[in-house]
Parts: sequence; structure tokens; C-alpha cells
Amino acid sequence: MWQHSLLVTILAVSLAACTPLEALRTAEERRPVYPPATFSHRVGTAQVVLYWNCVRPDPGVLRLDGVAHNPHFSEIRFLEFDLVGVDADGREISQANGASSDFILRTNQFSPFRLDVRTVGREVRFDLFYRYRSQQNLRSSLAVPTAASPGLLAQAEIQFMARDVCSETQHRIPKPAR
Repeated sequence: MWQHSLLVTILAVSLAACTPLEALRTAEERRPVYPPATFSHRVGTAQVVLYWNCVRPDPGVLRLDGVAHNPHFSEIRFLEFDLVGVDADGREISQANGASSDFILRTNQFSPFRLDVRTVGREVRFDLFYRYRSQQNLRSSLAVPTAASPGLLAQAEIQFMARDVCSETQHRIPKPAR
């Protein structure tokens, strides 16, 4: 009799071990972690992808709230941002700068950032400049062996610009069809 109970217990434990934990979670616990579910804008390069929302928490303030994602195998270092308000003549009239909260973004890591710019009221668009250092880009462009110049690997700064980052039509993440 005890052998039968032991066999049933072993069988039950074995089946429970084979059941994926995801199936045991409720729908509430399975909220998507991936940022497009919560952000409305996106721009990306070969090394980093940025997701953000533009909000106005106070009159005269534009906030760009987002995360940077490194979906690749190379490390991203010193990710910094400049958010620039531009008037109808193309002149920069307001600016804010900041950096991602993590010094290094490793593979598949997300790092939040926030930029608050005090607006002057004449801005027609906001442009985002972002820059970072990546070993991958320098390795591919070096003509000398990397062992000959290891100090150069950390020096490859790359800069990009995303124009009109709070636009209702540009850099938008498509909403899933229902």
C-alpha cells in the first residue's frame, strides 16, 4: 500500500516539474515586459533602441520619459541625450540634457531615462540627439589589430539625431490589431 502512495507521489511531482511556470500564472501576472506596450515612440540603431513618451507634466515643461534597450551582444557605454526645442526658423531655443541611468547597457538590458525641457512657447518641434560609445563599431573600422591599441576600443563615440520626436506621425509604434 505505501508503495502505491509513493508511486503516485513521485508521478505527481514529476508532472508538476514538467509543467511550465508560465502556465500557472494568472493573466494579471503575465503583463508584457517589453516596452512597446507602454511607449508610443521608437527609434533604433544597430546597437541601441530607444522607446519613449512625450508628456507635459506642467505648463512650460515637456518631458521625454523612456527606456534604452540594447538588443545586441556589444556593450553600450555613456549613453547621453540632448533634447532640443526648435523654432520655425530652425534655431534651437530650448534644451535639456541627460543620460541613461546605467553607465553600461549589456545584452538585452533596459535602462530608463528622463529629459525635462523648459519650453519658451515658440517651439515647433523637438529633436533628440543621442550618443554613446560602442566597442563593436570601432572594432569593425580599425585597420590595426585590437591588441595593438586596446585603449582605442572605448573611444568610438557614435551620435544620432531623431527629428521631431514628439510628433503624432513620426517614430510611432504601431498599435496591435485587435
